[in-house]
Amino acid sequence: MGFWKTALVLGVPLVFAQQTPFFSPSDDGGQTYEFKWPIRKVAVIGAGPGGLIAYRELTQFNFTVHLIERDTTPGGNWHYTDEVPLYTPIPSADIAIGDFEPSLPPAGVELPYSEVYAGEVGERVRRGHRAPRPVWKGLRSNAPAPIQQIREWPWPKGTPWELPHQKLFHYIRAFASYHGVNNNDDNPDTRYNTRVELAQEYFNDKGEREGWVLTLKKVVKEEGGVTKATWTKEQYDAIVVATGRYNAPNVPPIPGLEAWAKKFPGKITHSREYRVPEGFQGKRVLIVGAATSGGEISREINPLAKEVVQSIRPDKATVPHFDLKTFLRRLPANTTIVPEIRQFLPLKEGERIEEGRVELGNGTILTGIDNIIFGTGFRYTYPFLPQFINSSLGTNGTLPRNQRQPIVTDGTHIRSLYLDTFYIDDPSLAFIDMNFGMQSFTYAEFLSLAIGKVWSRTAFLPATTKLWEVYDAVVEERKGYGRHFQYLGAVRTKALLRFFVAWLNDAAVKYGGKQINGLSDDLEQIQSVWWTARFGKSDFAVVNSVEYDGLFGVDEGLESESAYDDWW
Repeated sequence: MGFWKTALVLGVPLVFAQQTPFFSPSDDGGQTYEFKWPIRKVAVIGAGPGGLIAYRELTQFNFTVHLIERDTTPGGNWHYTDEVPLYTPIPSADIAIGDFEPSLPPAGVELPYSEVYAGEVGERVRRGHRAPRPVWKGLRSNAPAPIQQIREWPWPKGTPWELPHQKLFHYIRAFASYHGVNNNDDNPDTRYNTRVELAQEYFNDKGEREGWVLTLKKVVKEEGGVTKATWTKEQYDAIVVATGRYNAPNVPPIPGLEAWAKKFPGKITHSREYRVPEGFQGKRVLIVGAATSGGEISREINPLAKEVVQSIRPDKATVPHFDLKTFLRRLPANTTIVPEIRQFLPLKEGERIEEGRVELGNGTILTGIDNIIFGTGFRYTYPFLPQFINSSLGTNGTLPRNQRQPIVTDGTHIRSLYLDTFYIDDPSLAFIDMNFGMQSFTYAEFLSLAIGKVWSRTAFLPATTKLWEVYDAVVEERKGYGRHFQYLGAVRTKALLRFFVAWLNDAAVKYGGKQINGLSDDLEQIQSVWWTARFGKSDFAVVNSVEYDGLFGVDEGLESESAYDDWW
């Protein structure tokens, strides 16, 4: 039985290589991927919605599942604190570093091994370890509650569609409590305050591969105010990476920026460091980027700032993606939109930031800027998987298939994954909710069930050669790699969900186990109403020298995208 031979994306037919974007094993004469060791013990890295749903599903298959979370609590990106990350490299650090450099115990020490830190050093160790999330105090949900919910755990009747981040955080914690994995449940299967520093392939005494070994670092504050870090190792048969997409900040290498950042520390920041608007009272603020983070921060500081100047790049992407015009509709009236930045001009001795000069792409010179916020997004990276990072390849470089295939190259995308989930050469490594343009609270359920069935041998992947064939067809359909490679959107998401329902339910009939229903048809109407309320009107920000036809025009066919806006 073949599934989903063709699809429509934004009204354009997508025809894949041999018209087979995804396969069930029966499409290939019954050839399936054969795991080289049984999977019984699983590590789930991350306790946001995706990780919690993965924990729920995998425990129902009777796997031993350990939930590993670097933060103090479940909640993922919805855990707000006043703390900000220790440091944002400007411009971005090497992609192998991402948002942290792995901290390993000294060579040759016996594990467990501990170190103790006192005072301010300990505070910095703890903050760097847990990494405060990129959530600001006034942040509200950017998808309606009926869509941004876990189906097992629906919002109470009458819940407002737009919610403050605190509600979402407590909602996720309540779901964790329901499954006994909140940070106060004393569940031996949870590892809070624990970061995965390194994930390595494990080989037995005979040199045979048998899963993975993780180097873990737990950091806690103990009596007397000291901070204790303890390193351990633990073996697992399989790994689910559910660390989210918002860890490694992206700051472009604009000429002159690094010198400005060194001279004006604290004046040039990334959106992940933003918390409250009061610090921008009476200031002239330059925000780089106008998608969700840049646009929503602009809305929040606008009433207090003297002026907000928003620098944008023309949206020239020719593949399905979130249209920049959509976000611009939410910018307030006194926001001045200017072209992208060409360079930060050299500073003179003793020059203050407001005296510095910023050259735009059209030759205009900006001066009088007090603060600069980069709302330029995040990059994919997994510092604990260095063997799958190859920055030398850039965006589109590739390696022969007989070499280890990378997952991360330049950070704009992840690759070498079937269904954007299973690492093709070793499907004991899987990823949850790494796409955007879908709703992670619901999509994770389908991915987690697929992982559980495949690892329990109650559903099957095609053989490796067929997985690569299908993958190559997807790369061709998505027109190569780049920052929109993981984008799904409403139509692709629906098609993928149909595939999951057909594949997993067919497997349940053949091999037993749980079946899954698709999403409610009511969600489309909810999406339409939400879209009109959120993007249907604009205060028409001032556009200065940006050639962008139909800047605020409403495009047909975009209504269904809004509720899938899971992109910060």
